[in-house]
Amino acid sequence: MPVKPMVVTPDDARATDFDEFYRARFQSLTLQLYAYAGDLAEAQDLVQEAFCRAYVRWQKIRDYDDPAQWVRQVAWNLATSRFRRRRTAANFLRRQRLTVVDGPDPNRVALVRALSTLPPKHRRAVVLHHMAQLSVAEIAAQEGVAEGTVKSWLSRGRAALASQLRGDAS
Repeated sequence: MPVKPMVVTPDDARATDFDEFYRARFQSLTLQLYAYAGDLAEAQDLVQEAFCRAYVRWQKIRDYDDPAQWVRQVAWNLATSRFRRRRTAANFLRRQRLTVVDGPDPNRVALVRALSTLPPKHRRAVVLHHMAQLSVAEIAAQEGVAEGTVKSWLSRGRAALASQLRGDAS
């Protein structure tokens, strides 16, 4: 069987041209970024990202006097952006650590525990009325029930809470 000659399409030529450029420049650019970043894996990621961006624009970039300069500049810009993001995050965390937050108040823990034992409708009514400051009429409208039903839920919820909290105090 005769071997058919390989026909190179423009996309194949672009890929071949880029592959050669990549092989020739990846290591040296990675070493430069490694010296700057201090982390080989990060340097490889940065250079890889720069090459990915170059590949998309390769038709234009390959005609530059020094395409490697474009890739190098993109990689350095990416590294600078990462450093800035990390510095911003570190500053944020440092500020957060300065704020000392006391643990939850024992009364609050007891209240939350007692609320968790109530039936959902009673709990919702108590929370909406006493914490969200909604009136009985507003709760009734929100829940789609009569005001008397809300009053019943509140009464039963309060009684159960009182029983729970008295039990926790003893």
